[in-house]
Amino acid sequence: MTSFVLAGVPGVWQVVLIVAIILLFFGGKKIPELMRGLGKGVGEFKKGMSEGEDEKDNPEKQSQPKE
Repeated sequence: MTSFVLAGVPGVWQVVLIVAIILLFFGGKKIPELMRGLGKGVGEFKKGMSEGEDEKDNPEKQSQPKE
């Protein structure tokens, strides 16, 4: 019988403990604001990545330098 131990993968109790600590630090009212800001940041990052890929794929569509 082989048993695999995944190092670095948190178990259920570790996740519960982390969530409890976050609640203690920030409180229940602040967490939605933090998650909203995180979501906006991820959205902006994805938008920037897609724009960068578009510029790389279509170099003729890059904005021309202003004179």
